[in-house]
Amino acid sequence: MPDIILLTHVRHFIGPSAVRRLLADGHTAVCHDMTFADPAKRAAFLAEVPGAEACAATEPAKVVEEVLARFGRIDALVSNDPYPAVRAAVDEAEPEEFRRALEAMVVWPYMLIGRVAAAMKARKAGRILIVSSAAPLTGIPNYSMYAIARGGANAMVPTLSKELARWKIPVNAIAANYIKNPDYFPPELLADAEAVAKMVKNIPLGRLGEPEEVAELVALFAGGKCGFVTGHVVPIAGGWA
Repeated sequence: MPDIILLTHVRHFIGPSAVRRLLADGHTAVCHDMTFADPAKRAAFLAEVPGAEACAATEPAKVVEEVLARFGRIDALVSNDPYPAVRAAVDEAEPEEFRRALEAMVVWPYMLIGRVAAAMKARKAGRILIVSSAAPLTGIPNYSMYAIARGGANAMVPTLSKELARWKIPVNAIAANYIKNPDYFPPELLADAEAVAKMVKNIPLGRLGEPEEVAELVALFAGGKCGFVTGHVVPIAGGWA
């Protein structure tokens, strides 16, 4: 029986590569995206990614409710939460922008995890994976709002892993940086050889990462192949973190 894996914000960040990798492993990939409230956009995605499933709901409680109604369980959650890395010195940061960052990268996934955890606790089985960032592991000057919000997501892992361990639910995070994806590295930036060379100087492995490389880690954790690992924030950043 294939695992039912819920993947959020599938159109962004690591979503496109992760869903294809999960499908290749034979899982049922149930995909959320804020655009899927539009039936036409939902249908376009399903045509683009054969074998994927899509849910129409967009808010955490409704997403989980829909997935459980359709599939009966959630074996794994991949909380893939994109948000722009807004540049601002700490003394110039806008409070509303900071609140939006916290909502997108901390509050939204936290509420989703809570709903998913309730369903998993009832079965005493499940896996939770947050696709986060390596930014708070080393810090990035002038991107404090982003790094702090990602740090909040990373901080969920050790606490929730201990809280949910008695129900056999591992909780981990992937802390990515310098991974090619249009949300953070748009085509026009990657086409700028000088800008790419400047970035690569910061990366010990001397190159940008591929989203498919992150998808391999997603498959490892979400697919249950390392169920004895819990409470870890695993960097994938070419040695930068």
